[in-house]
Amino acid sequence: MTIAVSASVATDNLMTFPGKFSEQFLPEHLDHVSLSFLVDGLDIRRGGVAGNICFALGVLGEQPLLLGAVGKDFGDYQRWLEDHGVDCSQVYVSDTAATARFTCTTDAELAQIASFYPGAMSESAQISLHDVAPRPDIVLIGAGDPVAMAKHTEEARELGIPFAADPSQQLSSLTRDSILQLVTGAEYLFSNEYEYGLLLQKTALTAEELDALVTVRVTTLGERGAEINTPDGRFFVGALHSDNIQDPTGVGDAFRAGFLTARLRGLDWENCAKLGSLVACLVLETVGTQEWVWDAEVARQRLAERYDEASAEAILAVL
Repeated sequence: MTIAVSASVATDNLMTFPGKFSEQFLPEHLDHVSLSFLVDGLDIRRGGVAGNICFALGVLGEQPLLLGAVGKDFGDYQRWLEDHGVDCSQVYVSDTAATARFTCTTDAELAQIASFYPGAMSESAQISLHDVAPRPDIVLIGAGDPVAMAKHTEEARELGIPFAADPSQQLSSLTRDSILQLVTGAEYLFSNEYEYGLLLQKTALTAEELDALVTVRVTTLGERGAEINTPDGRFFVGALHSDNIQDPTGVGDAFRAGFLTARLRGLDWENCAKLGSLVACLVLETVGTQEWVWDAEVARQRLAERYDEASAEAILAVL
């Protein structure tokens, strides 16, 4: 089965602040914040939602199709992705804009302050699912250019392609109507716990009403794990924990890649979340969203230790 991923492609500029952001804000002056943080270092890495998810899918043995817009500076990044099994044949290259830039500072408590320059991403609507042949079996529509997100969602409906809605970072800039347009009829709705609350707030829907719009809702809960609401019932899977946390950037993208890989290969909901949790943990333990490596024996051991031997065997059998 083929999965296409429509979302941002970016270069990540990752920094760490040794203190706590929460100690730097003055409640009585939040209406005119003026802060600068002296950071420990700068790591420049490949990133973006689509880049991260496609990389992880490729490492896990899928051949994902990347649907994203980039600048002419994308050459090295493209070779990297293709070397890891990603199909970049549908990538749109801008004549004028550079590839998007994500700048993120993480504090000692893993809180993050980030900014995003869209650059070439603003031209993502130049890509059309109608031009993709053969058609993918599923398309994940993640955070990217809002116009492209809406276009690719509507095209998926027109073509009868199941789609996963993952508006995540764009929720803050989307209206109620645009959110509903993105999620209604989705095969999967992905979000973290905060984003789920924002979805409910901005749509003015109850949890039951939101669940009725999609087939499967997957909500990650940080170190507590993930909740999967499906037609077969609701499942909760605890997270795989780590004593070697390095950087949380891209953890959600990794979870989605692991979850969807497992599902495309026929695993049950709980094992989907367990593989998602493992891949998320591998990203959490590295600096950069695409620097982690897959080792089947290590994966088997960690899954067995955290969950059970049966889960480890079932997951590794399809990878």
